[in-house]
Amino acid sequence: MPQFPKDAFKGKKVLVTGHTGFKGTWLSLWLNKLGAHVIGYSLAPSDLFSLVGLENRITHAQGDVRDLAQLSEIVQTTNPDAVFHFAAQSIVLNSYKSPQETFSTNALGTVNVLEACRRSPSIRAIVIATTDKCYENRSWVWGYRENDRLGGKDPYSASKAMAELAASSYRESFLKGNISVATVRCGNVIGGGDFSPHRLLPDCFRALINQQSISVRNPKSIRPWLHVLDALYGYLKIAGELLTTGEIFSGSWNFGPFEKNAVTVQEMVEYAIETWGSGNWTDNSCKNAPEEMETLKLNWEKAAKELSWSPRYCWKEAIEKTASWFKAYDTQSNMFETCMQQIEKYENDTSPARGRFSHQS
Repeated sequence: MPQFPKDAFKGKKVLVTGHTGFKGTWLSLWLNKLGAHVIGYSLAPSDLFSLVGLENRITHAQGDVRDLAQLSEIVQTTNPDAVFHFAAQSIVLNSYKSPQETFSTNALGTVNVLEACRRSPSIRAIVIATTDKCYENRSWVWGYRENDRLGGKDPYSASKAMAELAASSYRESFLKGNISVATVRCGNVIGGGDFSPHRLLPDCFRALINQQSISVRNPKSIRPWLHVLDALYGYLKIAGELLTTGEIFSGSWNFGPFEKNAVTVQEMVEYAIETWGSGNWTDNSCKNAPEEMETLKLNWEKAAKELSWSPRYCWKEAIEKTASWFKAYDTQSNMFETCMQQIEKYENDTSPARGRFSHQS
């Protein structure tokens, strides 16, 4: 079974779109630690990007993935070995307010990334982050598999399904034999440093820090909750295999949590309050609210069998890590050190003895 190739990124140039966002910042920090030369291309920096001083640690370029000319220039002038495409409009509720922006960013933006990469002689691997919501909603009680039908009623889900189709088309039509392409599908990724509106744990910890009641839209909804480092561990592992092994790891990959039993929004909120040490929540369910999937689960047997991937943290541990980060933030700690300590602990917890991290042989 493949091990995590810790040396796969050492000395490599890695382009990360959306590097100023929540997952993009964490990934850039981790890649930097692994010895990669990170080139970031994204819109204006987010809170986390600024808090950790990432601009001083990587090559930072500000731009929009909808601008093919600018994106192509970045690719041509930096000659990356690998690309992680994270740039997206990632909020479901915002997709109802701005559907055109959502489709142009998520669908056309992905096409632009693939087109810019197609012209590059240096790129060997592309990892495109989509979502668990790219599947057609069948209200199943079991987890969606990678070969299940794509779809999506809301603009966000549909735009990500379109991104999946674009990746598959480019892979089969233009990139096969030259560039290995994988799409990665995660559930609700949680962790410190996510300040996005209309997301459960960011809303929770904003309210807790400000000593306000947590407003909860859909307390009975079920989501596959996954800590950001567990998600990125999967992304890094697949990218490492694309770089070192090649096309046999191309295709789509689900990454989900341990929990086979359903974990509801209400349970997440109540444990966040318990972990924080104080707080309360209010049920603000609205019958006229934009539609979102009520039950959504992922089957990640493929990643377990073919990548030897599994998450390190259960949902309670993921909340504990997130609460710890926000407590450090609330006390104005050094957030770069806080992030690096969490990454270091994750690597140590997933040492070769546990079959996770190992140097490439």
